[in-house]
Amino acid sequence: MDRLSIWQQNVNKSSLCQHDIISNKGLVTKGIDLIALQEPVLSSSGLTIASRDWVTIYPLNHANNPHKTRSITLIRADTNSESWNQLEFPSSNVTVMQITGTWGKITIFNIYNDSESEATVNLLMEYHRKNRASLERSPGGEAHIMWLGDFNRHHLLWDNPEDMRLFTNEASKAAEKLIDTVTDMGLDLALPSRLLTHEHSVTKWWTRLDQVFLSAHSAKMLISCDTLPEERGVNTDHLPVLTELRLEVTITTAEPILNF
Repeated sequence: MDRLSIWQQNVNKSSLCQHDIISNKGLVTKGIDLIALQEPVLSSSGLTIASRDWVTIYPLNHANNPHKTRSITLIRADTNSESWNQLEFPSSNVTVMQITGTWGKITIFNIYNDSESEATVNLLMEYHRKNRASLERSPGGEAHIMWLGDFNRHHLLWDNPEDMRLFTNEASKAAEKLIDTVTDMGLDLALPSRLLTHEHSVTKWWTRLDQVFLSAHSAKMLISCDTLPEERGVNTDHLPVLTELRLEVTITTAEPILNF
């Protein structure tokens, strides 16, 4: 496949929404390669809704306390297993995976950022600084970095400027820290400003909590990044976001079974 297609959504722990996304072949038919979920559904045993069309990637510390997990990533099961791997990250709010090809590599961070804490942003900043050389270099081709997910931050840079109730001093300070961090990482906003992604369950006002940040030099690889209002799903207050990049993904073709 000559493009990498990523579907992201906070499913608000809705089993109906996640089941609809995962358990039918709709996204496979659409050519989606990755599904990045925030606030996924987890059973009493700590497992999420999945199907054989997808390989589920949990945070590496998921087994320690499964019900703290706020981020899971799924990759198409027919993706060549030698073309991707999971990277360690010390948080249940983040899953990190890397896809490689002749074009280089892309490291994708699927992030749930708590609205009341800076802990995840601090961990992301520390991780990037410790691993900057390996993240930003590739033996062949270019190295790309993507941060996506639910960041729970409001700012005039992306939110509705007419909704001034969002821009308290505290909220602006938290958003500025996120902006300073992604700028330091060399990332730019890929999801266009003013695209709103979240409907408040009580007020029904729309805001922007979900983001896609991409390496500045990777803009030439970006085909599209947009919300999908018609694909919202059941019992969730977040719209899905679809990002497509001009990167080839290696798919394994199953050999036909002969019927003698």
